Amino acid sequence: MAGPSAVSDTAARLNLVPDVDLAARMFDEVREKSRDGEGVTREAYGPGERMAHALARREAEALGLEVAADPVGNLYMTLPGRDRAAPRVLLGSHLDSVPNGGNFDGAAGVLAGLAAVSGLKRAGFVPERDIVVMATRAEEAGAWFPTSYPGSRGALGRLKPEELQVKRQDSGRTLAEHMREEGFDPDFAARGERVLTPENTAAFLELHIEQGPVLDAERIPVAIVTGIPGSRRLRQGRVLGEYNHSGGTPRRYRRDAAIALAELAVALDEEWALLEARGHTLVVTFCTLATTAEAGFTKIPGEATFMLDVRSVNPASVDAIFAALARKVPEIEARRGVRFELGAETGSLASPMDAGIRAGLARAAEAAGVRHREMASGGGHDAAAFGAAGIPAAMLFVRNQNGSHNPHEAMRMEDFAEGCAVVAHWLREAAG
Repeated sequence: MAGPSAVSDTAARLNLVPDVDLAARMFDEVREKSRDGEGVTREAYGPGERMAHALARREAEALGLEVAADPVGNLYMTLPGRDRAAPRVLLGSHLDSVPNGGNFDGAAGVLAGLAAVSGLKRAGFVPERDIVVMATRAEEAGAWFPTSYPGSRGALGRLKPEELQVKRQDSGRTLAEHMREEGFDPDFAARGERVLTPENTAAFLELHIEQGPVLDAERIPVAIVTGIPGSRRLRQGRVLGEYNHSGGTPRRYRRDAAIALAELAVALDEEWALLEARGHTLVVTFCTLATTAEAGFTKIPGEATFMLDVRSVNPASVDAIFAALARKVPEIEARRGVRFELGAETGSLASPMDAGIRAGLARAAEAAGVRHREMASGGGHDAAAFGAAGIPAAMLFVRNQNGSHNPHEAMRMEDFAEGCAVVAHWLREAAG
């Protein structure tokens, strides 16, 4: 691979300008075709994701790229290199969305790849190895199927057979059924076969909008991600107490499930604050706290439900919250006369990003004149699946307004252009 000075000199000669107009047009089209009220909905292994993949395929073919899909539906759009046998460089993200979500989460990474490759082609750049823009399937599986990264893990040979039987939350049909309905082969994943390996893939880069306010608050357009957090999650937690009359039941006789759950939420929030004061970096979210349909006015809640999501790049930080949970639950049960059912636990392992690619991205940002910083990701991303499979992986964040997983995502195209410039300069080094 070329060194930093060679990259800068060659980049200057080639005038590496990503095709941001192409991406802007695609952002507009994919939004219009998946609009769901104020936001967008692109269902994992469903019509919305299918439409977005078809749009990406059309534009890639128009650019003269080689286009193919793997047995689980991931899309590969390839700029051939001189040595077709050399390990490829992959970049991309996903095209599905959460229900009534934003237009940029995921799609920005795929469109940045196409914009960068289009710019390289216009500049006359021929890579030494294949550059592949990848559109993964079902990264937002948490909103559709109770599993993580089924598209990318299916390509990496890491999707377990039992995961193919989980059911999509809106349809009640299995992941395998949805794959087959879209024309793909879940048996490929069930057998543990692989499309992508450390032997045939040199690197994976994912550009993504930042899903929080840090870059916008600090007025920095781009960040190089240091790591993707691991998680421990409770999706089906319950608190069982006793329904009773709200006027006729004194406090000492109550078994109030809602108050017991509220007490647990406050206790874990306080534990989070203590851990942060000791230098831990983590997030603790009660995604839902609810009484059941039987609750109503003049009733003491006899049942409450919750979902808990704890994340950190440092597994010890996550474990500390669950240790506090294990201490607090029996205390609250004894004091409130209730019973907690935590349900099955799910989660994912933390994934540090590759130090070599991060250094290359820093050089690329300097060469492109793009202000940047380093930061950890708060959310999970396909890059974690690649890292877990032994493929060097890294991420770029682009500044975004109004958060993510909501209709108000508001990435500025000038910030996107800065991210694309870093990608293009990095590709010149990584694939040159």
